[in-house]
Amino acid sequence: MKALLSNSPGMPETLSLSELPDPVAGKGDVILDVKAVGINYPDVLIIQDKYQFKPERPFAPGGEVSGVVSAIGEGVTHLKVGDRVIGSTGWGGLAEKIALPAARCIPIPDTMPFDEAAAFIMTYGTSHYGLKDRGHLKAGETLLVLGAAGGVGLAAVELGKAMGAKVIAACSTQEKVDVCLAHGADEGLVYPTGEFDAEGKKALADLFKKACGPNGADVIYDGVGGAYAEASLRAIGWEGRFLVIGFPAGIPAIPLNLTLLKSCQIVGVFWGAFTARNPQANQENIAELMALYAAGKIKPHVSAHFPLDKGAEAIRHLMDRKATGKVVVTL
Repeated sequence: MKALLSNSPGMPETLSLSELPDPVAGKGDVILDVKAVGINYPDVLIIQDKYQFKPERPFAPGGEVSGVVSAIGEGVTHLKVGDRVIGSTGWGGLAEKIALPAARCIPIPDTMPFDEAAAFIMTYGTSHYGLKDRGHLKAGETLLVLGAAGGVGLAAVELGKAMGAKVIAACSTQEKVDVCLAHGADEGLVYPTGEFDAEGKKALADLFKKACGPNGADVIYDGVGGAYAEASLRAIGWEGRFLVIGFPAGIPAIPLNLTLLKSCQIVGVFWGAFTARNPQANQENIAELMALYAAGKIKPHVSAHFPLDKGAEAIRHLMDRKATGKVVVTL
């Protein structure tokens, strides 16, 4: 089989398309014929050895796939050959076939296209866990989403609306804001990019404050980090919840006096660890997400497709913040 491999730490351009032996299903495993691979920001980090996990090389990036079960290992009873599934892989997805534990596969309906399936679980799983279990978002509250046109951000926009919140989408361009408005955001704002001096940071905070209004945001979903974190936190409401999602703009240093002044919370959102620590609650959340998808309330927005031999370009496309919604590699 063909696989796009990381042989040494580096940028996407260091990945190489190689031939590997076909995988064999071990006990409790299934083999998937991969049909599509969702590209996520952890793929950018893992190939540079900057992610929480550092798999032994060579490895293929790609943390979520969709495909068809082509073989099952001993002890697998809830899946059969021919089933269409989403697979949560962590890495290894950018390959024609993959072996993974059957417990990490989620059956999908025949009506769900493979590209949407590969763009589904990591973004909506993260955002649903963040908004529901960590942010305790309630109907009628105000939700500010930073990086709102990205994969997890756009999922947060859709889920926030499905949960009855007022959603303000913050993006780097008007084009991205327009995508969010088309996916249900009530309002949008364009924030500047680049380095910020003291005056620029104040102007950024004032931009968020104006968008959120005098009562501030009840929940802030920060998938950007950097200077945007503190600036947006200054726009939080009384007893608000600030959700820490990711740091493509850098890891921020937050003055903790801001939490005292607003009696607010800064809350970490690590969906991957949650799924391992509380699989039952995760299964319940996945069932909720599938019901929302079936009802047409959420739908992955795939803005770019790449073939496997262009998988490095797919990761670079995401890395350079050219994507809205999700980037998917199709096989």
